[in-house]
Amino acid sequence: MMDGMTTGMSNEAGKAKGGEITVVHLMRHGEVHNPEGVLYGRKPGYHLSELGLRMADRVAEHLAGRDITHVVASPLERAQETAQPIAKAHGLDLATDERLIEAENVFEGKTFGVGDGALKKPANWKYLTNPFRPSWGEPYVEQVVRMMGALGAARDAARGHEAVCVSHQLPIWIVRSFAERRRLWHDPRKRQCTLASLTTFTFRGDKIVSVGYSEPARDLVPAHLLAGAKPVKGGAKAFGA
Repeated sequence: MMDGMTTGMSNEAGKAKGGEITVVHLMRHGEVHNPEGVLYGRKPGYHLSELGLRMADRVAEHLAGRDITHVVASPLERAQETAQPIAKAHGLDLATDERLIEAENVFEGKTFGVGDGALKKPANWKYLTNPFRPSWGEPYVEQVVRMMGALGAARDAARGHEAVCVSHQLPIWIVRSFAERRRLWHDPRKRQCTLASLTTFTFRGDKIVSVGYSEPARDLVPAHLLAGAKPVKGGAKAFGA
């Protein structure tokens, strides 16, 4: 894993070595207004909070000097709202790609935690039998296929330049794990994909040559939502992604 954004060599150097350099930033959306504390998943109607809007603006400022020629987002409101300031800063129309959507989950619309919410009900335990597929939602392999397709489309739309794709925590982490040749099943608490973070894929031609990670809005993210943070008893939780 790499901290800090990795963008590879210049386009000119890349062409000399047999392929254009194209950079695709895969961004997680900002904080969502979710007072009920549910796993919102693909449910419509979940918008950025005031803090989430600030996160989106911060990343837009961070990327203002980049050579971005294409901005695309998941169809969900929180992703669209996160992408809008970036598209506006570069004078671009915002595109939508269904493949960037959140992973499907049987617990969508429910509260979800250890010892509370949906997990207290024995009827739901059948969904927890296989963490490797996983049994409670969209198979990891299917997430890889659609996310790689979305990355490839963004790369092609921004050949020789840079693109931003706004998506959701789980699919971002899964496609990064695939690119870095790690197992797809994992401990959700250890995902390195905080709110408004950038997971950056550098392509030479059609091949991924490096993956980087950065958190331009890290100072705006509540401490308990940062990667690896311990849960705070009675505090807010990270629902949905």
